[in-house]
Amino acid sequence: FGTTLGNSLRRVLLTSIPGTGLVYVQIDGVLHEFSTVPGVREDVTKIILNLKKLELKSNSDEQKVIELDVEGPATVTADDLKVDSDVEVLNPDQYICTIAEGGHLHMQIAVKNGRGYVAASDNKSEDMPIGVIPVDSLFSPIKKVNYQVESTRVGKRDDFDKLTFEIWTDGSINPNDALSFAANILVEHFKVFESADADNKFSEVMVEKEDNKKEKK
Repeated sequence: FGTTLGNSLRRVLLTSIPGTGLVYVQIDGVLHEFSTVPGVREDVTKIILNLKKLELKSNSDEQKVIELDVEGPATVTADDLKVDSDVEVLNPDQYICTIAEGGHLHMQIAVKNGRGYVAASDNKSEDMPIGVIPVDSLFSPIKKVNYQVESTRVGKRDDFDKLTFEIWTDGSINPNDALSFAANILVEHFKVFESADADNKFSEVMVEKEDNKKEKK
């Protein structure tokens, strides 16, 4: 079952491990993502693309708002973000934008924990004020997963599979913990089938077979 387990665990690892992602961005003086900020080299669309590369870890179940407030001249990186004790920036060297002399960039960024991918349209609410830009959320802390299945010998038998995983994360979760978490998710889902009434299912199959025999006669 090496390939069966490997494929199932890989899919769960890539889609169902919880992590921290962006929800929306609000930049002073900006009404929409197609705007520009005076004194900032990048336009708002490019700034948001760079923000999406942030690797964050939130220890809170609540949505958190982090802040960026920088005056030029400056090369702005993730290390310039102002976060509280619940939020950790895992890639402080991530480039965000460049501000010229006299320029000023102030923004608020909402982040929260979740799973998988959430489109910007789903992050938008009717009560959002003008200037709040919802963004696509990619919560998965798993960057890449490879697995390999090899034949191996156990005692005198040589028909066993050896399953080996390679897991890359953003640093917010240990690869071993991620694999264990994925395995627990699969186990919980398989329990649904384990609790099925096997006797009734078997009886239904037997009745169908008996009916088929009578029809043939």
